[in-house]
Amino acid sequence: MKRPALGSVRVKTTLTAVAVVTLALLAACAGLLGVIHHGLVGSAEDTALTRARAVADKTARGRLVERLSVPDGEDSLLQVVTHDGRILAAGDNLTGRGPVADFAPTEDHTHAARDIDLALPPDPTPRPFRLVALAARDMDGRDVTVYAGTSLSTARHTESLLLTAMAPGIPLLLLLVAAVTWHSTGRSLRPVEAIRAEVAEITERDLGRRVPVPATRDEIARLAGTMNATLDRLEQSMDRQRRFVADASHELRNPIAALRAHVEIAIAHPDLLQPPDLLDDVIRVQRLADDLLLLARLDAGEHTRPQPLDLAARARAVVRRRPAGRVPITLQAPDPAPVLGHRDRLDRILDNLLDNAQRHARSTVTLTVETTPDQRTVVLTVHDDGAGIPAADLEQVFTRFTRLDAARSRDAGGAGLGLPIARDIATAHGGTLTAHPGPGATLELRLPLTPHPTD
Repeated sequence: MKRPALGSVRVKTTLTAVAVVTLALLAACAGLLGVIHHGLVGSAEDTALTRARAVADKTARGRLVERLSVPDGEDSLLQVVTHDGRILAAGDNLTGRGPVADFAPTEDHTHAARDIDLALPPDPTPRPFRLVALAARDMDGRDVTVYAGTSLSTARHTESLLLTAMAPGIPLLLLLVAAVTWHSTGRSLRPVEAIRAEVAEITERDLGRRVPVPATRDEIARLAGTMNATLDRLEQSMDRQRRFVADASHELRNPIAALRAHVEIAIAHPDLLQPPDLLDDVIRVQRLADDLLLLARLDAGEHTRPQPLDLAARARAVVRRRPAGRVPITLQAPDPAPVLGHRDRLDRILDNLLDNAQRHARSTVTLTVETTPDQRTVVLTVHDDGAGIPAADLEQVFTRFTRLDAARSRDAGGAGLGLPIARDIATAHGGTLTAHPGPGATLELRLPLTPHPTD
C-alpha cells in the first residue's frame, strides 16, 4: 500500500486510538493517585486525631505534663495551646516554639485538619505533616486546643514512587497501542485499497471485471459484494442499452429507406406514387420514434405526477375512441376500479394491449376490469381467441423488438415495442403485467387499488 496521507482513515484511526488511550490512562493514573493520597492522608489524620484525643483526655483530668511523649519522635507533633496562644505542653521536637498553627475547630466541629510544612531541628528542610486541631478543656474548664500531627513523608514518597513507576510505562504503552492500531487498520484497509484499485481499472468497455471479495465476512466483504452486484446491474444496463441502440438502428433503417425511396419516386415520377403510401411511411416512422422516446424516458426513470383515476372509466373511454378494428372488443367493467397513476400512460397500456389482441385474435377480444376480493388490487385482463402464446415465450413477448410470428409482415406486426412499453409503464406504476398461456392469449395487468377514485 502507498504511504497513507495525513488525513487518511489509517492515520485518523491511529491518532484517535492513541488519544483515547491517553485520556483513559491519565484518568486512571489521576484516580489511582487520588485514592492512594486520600487513603494515606486519611490514615495519618486518624492517627493524629487518636493522639490528640488521648492528650485532651489527660488535659481534662489534670494529668497534662509540660513535655508530651511523642511515640514516633520527631515525625509526630503534639502541642496544647490556650486561646490566648500560651503553650501548656508540647513534644520534645516543639519545645521552645510558639504555636505550631493558628487554626482551631469551628463551633459545629470538634476538630479540624490541615496539611502543613514544618522544619524541625536539626534539619532546616520543611517536611509535610497532617495536623489535627482538637477542641478540649482543662480541669478548670478553660478552652484549649490540642494540636497533633503525623508525618506525610511516607505518603509523599509512595506517591513519588508510583509516579516514577508509571511515567516510563505510559509512553511505551501508547507506542504499543499506536503500533497495534496502525498495523490492524492497515490490514483491515488492505481489501479496501484492492477494491479501489480494481474499480479504477474498470471502464465502460470492460464491465466484466469484479472487485475482490475478502473472506472476512465483515462490512468490507459486504461492501465488495454490494459493489459487484452494482457492477452486475450496470453491465446489464449497458448491454440493454447497446442492444436497444442496435435494434433501434435496425428498426429505423427499413422505414427510413422505404420513405426515402417513396420520396425519390415522388420527385422523379410524381404520377406513379400514391399519397397514402408516403403518409403511411411517415406515420410508421413517427410511431416508432415516439415509442423509442417513451422507452428512453421510462429507462431514465422519468417521474410523472400521479392522480387518482378510475381504470374502468379509462377502459370505457379508450374503447369508445378507438376506430372499429378487424375484431370487435367486448368490455366488461361494471364497477369502479380506482388506481393512482398517469392518465396518458395508462391509456397507452390499454391501447398497446388492445392493438396486440386485435392483431392476433380470430373473432373476439375481451377486456375485463375488476377488483380483487380483498379490495387491494385492480386487475385488467385482455383476452383474445387467437393462436395464443407458447409457454416458453410468456416472458419473451415482453422483450423489446420481439415478434413471435415470423411469418407476418412488419407492417402488420409492428416493431415489437408495444408489450415491452406496457410492462415498463406498469412497473413504473407499482404494478405488474404478465402473460398467460392459451387457449388464446391472456395479458393481465395488476395495479394497487387507491381508496379515492376520480376521473
